[in-house]
Amino acid sequence: MNTSYFAKYRGSNGVNIAIKHPPGFPGTSYPALFPKYWFFKRYKEDGDEVAYTEAYYSEVLNRLDPQKVYNDLKGSTILCWEKSGSFCHRRIVAKWLSDNLGVKVPEL
Repeated sequence: MNTSYFAKYRGSNGVNIAIKHPPGFPGTSYPALFPKYWFFKRYKEDGDEVAYTEAYYSEVLNRLDPQKVYNDLKGSTILCWEKSGSFCHRRIVAKWLSDNLGVKVPEL
């Protein structure tokens, strides 16, 4: 499993984990990892990465089984909109998987 963003990724095993994906996106989606609109909107307004991360854990990740998520997405590249190096939830997912399973999920 890897991470990347829509504008860069050109592979065939991309999985959208964003609320929306680009028109014509050829991959699949994994709605269980979508951020909730309320905290996504709040983050876009205030830029509070700590509050976003806390909300993403409490509203999304803490409700999921990391082993199931990893098994479902193994061999895929999880995608969202933010460029490499920018704060984003795909990197939160990568850290969550690393912390819980000891797996590395690199950015392409």
